[in-house]
Amino acid sequence: MPAVSLSFLPFSRFAVLACAAAIATTASAAQVDVAGVKLDDTLALRGSTLQLNGAGVRYKAVFKVYTAGFYVGKKVSTPEEALAAPGPKRVAITMLRDIEANELGKLFTKGVEENSPKTEMVNLIPGLLRMGQMFADQKQLKAGDTFTIDWLPGTGTLITVRGVPQPDPIKEQAFFNALLRIWLGPVPADWKLKDALLGKQ
Repeated sequence: MPAVSLSFLPFSRFAVLACAAAIATTASAAQVDVAGVKLDDTLALRGSTLQLNGAGVRYKAVFKVYTAGFYVGKKVSTPEEALAAPGPKRVAITMLRDIEANELGKLFTKGVEENSPKTEMVNLIPGLLRMGQMFADQKQLKAGDTFTIDWLPGTGTLITVRGVPQPDPIKEQAFFNALLRIWLGPVPADWKLKDALLGKQ
């Protein structure tokens, strides 16, 4: 019987070490799976490290509409903490079905109206009109399309659709807070999603 060569052993040790390093790297960049959508545990935004506070699915009746993830510098568990948290924040959305972009814009506007104090609505109208036009310009959002709503101190609310930042950020923080209340306000778009974004699921 021929002797078995052991010349492969150094390479094997190297391969094992490489695999271990890859696993460690993967662990440090962990992801959460929400309805097949991968969300990073952490992300960098304008020099700040944000962590995924929570994520879930927006349902309309029995249909999955989109996934949403809420990123913030330090984890929060109440709407008040989420609104008051300092630094950059992000709501990351991935569509799970095709929808007319204009329809989604109208749903967001309705969500703002239902969750904002009446005294604030007058000041929110210009931002809502600009946001509505952004969505109308997109025509349609398809399953798999992504968009983010970022609060960037010193810049404002920046909406990025399919990786393309939309022009003219809306400067007032009250506008970002009004958008955040769509999901975290007293009449949220989806109660289960509200709990998920606050890390309660």
